[in-house]
Amino acid sequence: MKALSCYRYETGSEDIDILPNGLAFISSGLKYPGLKSFAPDKPGEIFLMDLNEDNPRAVELRISRGFDLASFNPHGISTYIDRDDTVYLFVVNHPHQKSTVELFKFVEDDNSLVHLKTIRHDLLISVNDIVAMGPDSFYATNDHYFTDFLLMFLEMFLGLTWSNVVYYSPKEVKEVAAGFYSANGINISPDRKYLYVADILDHNIYVMEKHANWSLTHVKTLQLDTLVDNLSIDPRTGDIWTGCHPNGMKLFYYDPENLPASEVLRIQNILSEEPVVTRVYSDNGSVLQGSSVASIYEGKLLIGTVFHRALYCDL
Repeated sequence: MKALSCYRYETGSEDIDILPNGLAFISSGLKYPGLKSFAPDKPGEIFLMDLNEDNPRAVELRISRGFDLASFNPHGISTYIDRDDTVYLFVVNHPHQKSTVELFKFVEDDNSLVHLKTIRHDLLISVNDIVAMGPDSFYATNDHYFTDFLLMFLEMFLGLTWSNVVYYSPKEVKEVAAGFYSANGINISPDRKYLYVADILDHNIYVMEKHANWSLTHVKTLQLDTLVDNLSIDPRTGDIWTGCHPNGMKLFYYDPENLPASEVLRIQNILSEEPVVTRVYSDNGSVLQGSSVASIYEGKLLIGTVFHRALYCDL
C-alpha cells in the first residue's frame, strides 16, 4: 500500500457521487440512531466539489424554497443524467427518523438543487442507499426491518436476515432481493447488467444480475474481512471502490480514546473467478474516522465518513 498525498475537508460526507464531468455531490450531516454526530442540532447539507480544479472547494448547494431544510437528514445519494442532460439527484432522507427519498434537479449555473418531489412508500422503511435507474426510478437498500431503535438493535443482536433491496418506479414497487443481515451500499456496473449490494454486517458484497422486469438474481458473493459500507464504481474499469469499517464496534460505541478506524478497498474483476482486492488507504482514526465511501476521478480519490471529515487524495 503506497502512501497517499491527502487534503482534509472539515465536511461530513456519508456518501459521494461523482458525475462524468468531475462534479462530486457529497451528503453531509447524517444523524443515525446509535451513531455519533458532532453537530446533532445542525440540519444536513449537500455539498458540491469540482474535482477538475487544482484545489477544489466543497460548496454548499442551495435548496429551493418549500423544502423542509430543518429536518433534512441526508444518507445515501445517487445521480441520474437524462437524455436532455438534466441531472437528477436522489437523496435518502431521514426526517424525524422516518425514511423518504427526495428527488432534486441540479442547476449548475447557480449551484442549486430544485426539489421536485418526496417519495414515500410502505416498502421504503429503513432506507440506507440508492442507485438511480431513471428520472424517477431506483433500487434502494433497507438496512433494517424495524425502525424503532431498540428493535433495530435486537434485530442486529439476534442476527435476523430481514433486510432487503426494493425496486421503485411510479408504476411498480417491489422487493427484488432479501435475506441480508443489513443491506447497505448499492451500485450498478458500467454496462448496467449487474447490481452490487454490500451487506455490512455479513462482511461481503453480493453480485446480482438485473433483468428486463427489474428483478434480480444472485450471481456470486465476495467475502471480505471488514464491514463494507458504500460502493462506488470506476466508470472506465468497472472496479468497485468502497469505504469500510475495520471495527464496527468502535463505530457504534464511540470512544475519543479509541477511535473508529478507516479503510478503503479497491476490487478489480469482481465477476471473475479470482477478484483482486487491494487496500488503498487505511488509518487508525487519527486522521479519518469511520470511512463510509471512496470515489475516484482522474487519479483523485475522495474518501467520505459517516460523521467525520472528508479526505481528498492523489493516487
